[in-house]
Amino acid sequence: MNIKDKITIITGASEGIGLAIAQAMAKQGAKLVLAARSADKISRAAADLNALAVPTDMTKPADIKNLFNITLEKFGRLDILINNAGQGLYAKFAETKLEDYRAIMELNIFAVMQSMQMAIPIMRKQGGGLILNISSRVSQNYFPNLSAYASTKYALNALSLTARAELESDNIKVAIFMPRMTATQFGQNSKGAHPDVSAGVAPRPGMVIDTPLQVAEKVVEQIKSGAAEEGM
Repeated sequence: MNIKDKITIITGASEGIGLAIAQAMAKQGAKLVLAARSADKISRAAADLNALAVPTDMTKPADIKNLFNITLEKFGRLDILINNAGQGLYAKFAETKLEDYRAIMELNIFAVMQSMQMAIPIMRKQGGGLILNISSRVSQNYFPNLSAYASTKYALNALSLTARAELESDNIKVAIFMPRMTATQFGQNSKGAHPDVSAGVAPRPGMVIDTPLQVAEKVVEQIKSGAAEEGM
């Protein structure tokens, strides 16, 4: 897909991978709608990128509806949806609290489902579009202490790629991107004592820590190609 002038919603866009994707998409000429809980951070990011900021708590259905309503009021269409907002959970399986698991399911799965279901009729009406869901490499492996978080990404992959098959006739492409460990605040924002790699220091020798910019560049490549699955 040609990115220039495409109306693009990016969730979780106030920092980390989401902000880096917004910056990369802006360089390609996309017209951006940035969503995140932090009104101050998202407003600063939008000002820097000549974008529209919509403070949004993706765990609140009313906020998600508001995000799409404002986008349509401003631009009249939606070409690209990038579901990046998410949260980790670091705990042994036997010690994982159900309330914590429900909380990350709300953000990592239910919020994505709602935003996709808001986007689909818009894209159908206009003749097509692209939905990119940010998954994780943990969805292809079995790492200790990450069973709950990884399972949300396993579910996200299945939902996304099944939707891709169902929506092919509508010219709507649904795809997943799977980053590996990235130097962001993800660890600090996770539930449980997740390793802090924000400074780019690997918790174990030999592990590769990507920068948000490296991830964003790959995401842009995937949007241009329309590939179903990509990652680092």
